[in-house]
Amino acid sequence: MQTSINLNEQLVLVTGGARGLGEHLVRAFLREGARVVINYLHSAEAAATLAAEAPDRALALQADVTDADAVRALFAKAREHFGCPITTVINNALPAFSFNGDARPHADQLRWEDLNQQLEGVVKGALNTTQAALPGMREAGFGRIVNVGTNLFQNPVVPYHDYTAAKAALLSLTRTLSQDLGPDGITVNMVSGGLLRTTDASAATPEAVFDYIAAATPLRRVTTPAEFADATLFFASPWSRSVTGQNLVVDGGLVKN
Repeated sequence: MQTSINLNEQLVLVTGGARGLGEHLVRAFLREGARVVINYLHSAEAAATLAAEAPDRALALQADVTDADAVRALFAKAREHFGCPITTVINNALPAFSFNGDARPHADQLRWEDLNQQLEGVVKGALNTTQAALPGMREAGFGRIVNVGTNLFQNPVVPYHDYTAAKAALLSLTRTLSQDLGPDGITVNMVSGGLLRTTDASAATPEAVFDYIAAATPLRRVTTPAEFADATLFFASPWSRSVTGQNLVVDGGLVKN
């Protein structure tokens, strides 16, 4: 069992990695010398363009993370291409969602279908990638799973019921998986942002909301996707080798965890 592997020796999967926050996560790992599998659902062109920037270390692969068979096939293709198992999984994929407080379903409009869509994409997706990763991680005696969360379940400044409930469930799964997989040398952690300025999902957010959040944040600005991605590197790095089951909030100090 290895307690740590340098970032430039890791094979990293970023789900939903072709655009938005995912693109910044891919770029952060590539910058540190890692090999990266860029998973996408519909954004084939964007994924291929991003992979072409580091053709020897990046591979774009399509898969719906809610489809367990498709996820297993992705892991097999990645291993065949790079000659080693995926050691690090960043669960970033997000079902179709827009951070538009005016358009969100309110309490009297919320449907179970809204909640279930997010639970399927966020929780089932993370479960599928984790289970597909386990054989290779156990073989390597090393594994890093990082789930992307949110600070909204601690500070629901905008009550996105469906999205927030799914991310809260993912935090619970993060903690229980960390307990189960620790003996295998696999850590499971979460990195939680607030509203990021700006991603595809947050593009519908009014400027007044960004300004309100910035004014309430100790750093007096809204965290960028690149800043969030840099913090995510910690949980894959050797410096976090004794950290598991944790939730790191990266929002400029808005929420104290």
